[in-house]
Amino acid sequence: MPDNNFSYSLCNPLSALLNKAPQDFGRADLIKIIEQKKIERITFHYTALDGKLKELRLPVSSRKQAESILAEGERVDGSSLFKGMVDPSLSDLYVVPEFKTSFLNPFDQGSLDFICRYLTKDGEPAPFALDNVLKRAVELFAESSSLTLYALGELEFFVISEKDKNTFPLLKQQGYHQSAPFMKSGEILNEIVRLITQITGAVKYAHSENGSIDTIQSSNEEIDGKRAEQLEMEFLPKPIGEMADALVLARWLIRNVAFQHGCLATFTPKLEEGIAGNGFHFHLELKKAGKNIMVGADGKLSEPSLRLIGGLIEYADSLTAFGNTISSSYLRLVPGQEAPTRICWSDLNRNALIRVPLAWSSLRNLSRIVNPKERSEAGDTESRQTVELRTPDGSALIHLLLAGVVMAAEWGLKESKSLGLAKKFYAKADAFADKKFLKAFPLLPASCVESGRILLKKRSLYEREGIFSPAIIEYMAKLLRAEDDEYLAKKLSSLSGKERLHQMRRVMHKDLHRH
Repeated sequence: MPDNNFSYSLCNPLSALLNKAPQDFGRADLIKIIEQKKIERITFHYTALDGKLKELRLPVSSRKQAESILAEGERVDGSSLFKGMVDPSLSDLYVVPEFKTSFLNPFDQGSLDFICRYLTKDGEPAPFALDNVLKRAVELFAESSSLTLYALGELEFFVISEKDKNTFPLLKQQGYHQSAPFMKSGEILNEIVRLITQITGAVKYAHSENGSIDTIQSSNEEIDGKRAEQLEMEFLPKPIGEMADALVLARWLIRNVAFQHGCLATFTPKLEEGIAGNGFHFHLELKKAGKNIMVGADGKLSEPSLRLIGGLIEYADSLTAFGNTISSSYLRLVPGQEAPTRICWSDLNRNALIRVPLAWSSLRNLSRIVNPKERSEAGDTESRQTVELRTPDGSALIHLLLAGVVMAAEWGLKESKSLGLAKKFYAKADAFADKKFLKAFPLLPASCVESGRILLKKRSLYEREGIFSPAIIEYMAKLLRAEDDEYLAKKLSSLSGKERLHQMRRVMHKDLHRH
């Protein structure tokens, strides 16, 4: 049952004003907000081919104009937003606001903002729009399985700032859950958490992560000589389509908060050799009639969970085409950095491609162990079991990646061979010390070029049922080929230590703001 108590300070401000959940917002409600808050403009946001939010600002001078904007949307140039995929002669698209996504812009007082959907001249969802690809995949999954796939993202990023006096230095790779005064970005992180929580309602927690760089050395003057702290935000599970929108919006908010503080936020996969990279892990959860079905009556993973894992294994190498899209992605996927290199799954182990984390499956009310005087029962006893996909990084095209994940889940639930794949590719937690044993599992792609080649080979897994268009597959393969990194690892290994590090930094720092 939804929580409709709108009195908490971090609840959605519009919900508090209207005493309604966002999914119940109507045009009349939003007109009320515009008049009550003296809104000067409506800002439309929509995700373009590069995975970033774009915007269109529409001034509001009358009620009639506001009603027209909300009822009809506006017209945009699709050939610019989807360059290389949309013919300029057929480029006009409608962008139409989805009312439940509305929020007060924290960086632009007087603006009421929306996430919009792309429609064609015929009023149909534009088939090449990234969010519409995911929407089609979600619809296929629901029709095929009668289940709902939930997801939560773990969004890692670096905040890069000017160096001050070197007091309470944060040591290399010692940032995990660090507190002030060693962690310097606490004020920024608090603001990020507040805004993303109010706007999306989907933040679980945030903390300092392992990576820390005292002084960045780079040929990129935007970051050279500055300090970097790695942070992480984990989200609460939401239906996978909603999670994609929340994460794209979160990246926009994080960048803007950092900018307001005179800093830079980057999700780039790798910033320095020997420093943890920015992963973008996803936890997946199957629900039936609103209940988690990941664990069976015997306390072990249920058959649907194993089928989900089997589907992810079948898709794993080709999913890198959407989740690991730049050359530095493959400098992160190396042994010893809690990043996967082979296709397998395991319990708890953070080196596995797919991990089954702790989830309170057989334990409840843990606080009573620590607080023996507590006698009351907690209200929520539903299982929180998930499986975690650990391949993706900060270069991911979120909507396309999650559309691929949905296709993998749908395939796993309906194909009989998925259970066999789950059995075959399981590795016990202690198996990762046995190099001979690990060699039995296939390697993940080692470059963008290889990833693109695998995507083309497996394109039928994505194009089935018309979910991914051939144009999207061809576009992604071309984008990956353009990285021209197939022999990068070999080239780097042939260089002397100083020159190798210099060239690695050039690769790592060239895409600070790609997605």
